[in-house]
Amino acid sequence: MKFNLKGLYGITDSDLMPDTETMLRTVEQSIQGGAKIIQYRDKSSDLKKRVEQASALNLICKKNKIPLIINDDAGLAAGIGAAGVHLGQSDGAIEEAREMLGEDAIIGVTCHDSLELALQAQQAGASYLAFGAFFPSKTKPNAKPAPLSLVKDVKDKVNLPIVAIGGISVDNADQIVTAGADMVAVIHALYASKKVTAAAKQFHQLFTN
Repeated sequence: MKFNLKGLYGITDSDLMPDTETMLRTVEQSIQGGAKIIQYRDKSSDLKKRVEQASALNLICKKNKIPLIINDDAGLAAGIGAAGVHLGQSDGAIEEAREMLGEDAIIGVTCHDSLELALQAQQAGASYLAFGAFFPSKTKPNAKPAPLSLVKDVKDKVNLPIVAIGGISVDNADQIVTAGADMVAVIHALYASKKVTAAAKQFHQLFTN
């Protein structure tokens, strides 16, 4: 299935979602509010839990006809039939992930604040490029900041969808969307909200106005 990579990109968080039931409920709420892409992110070594959670999320995403992306683990993505994988700069080669997952898989790549990394990723066959942190991030407080001007610089040189990440909230996301980002990746401002569906709707509206 071909997906339109645009809109709110929700990323799970094991601290905000301490059990599978909470994770599935809040992710479904975010999809009801308009999330268009979900990434499963779990850094634990508990493979059984990761397989169970990712498989359950994949069923929800397939039901709603949106892609599930697995963070950093092409093997897990392949094993559960997820739509794709997101790779950091130290998480393996794009070409290897593509061979494992197939030509239709979505392969996202972290490019930090670097146009050079973006060009390399495009050449290697990435599906989308992620940049940030554009604002101070609770998930990665030591992340190197990226300027808003980077989005336009990248769009002038690269022909792939752009994901913005890092400290994005309903109060600052409009700056990112106006700058030209195709997706905003959100963790805390979405899943720490007491009203996840309402928060998702606020982000979603930025892409429909």
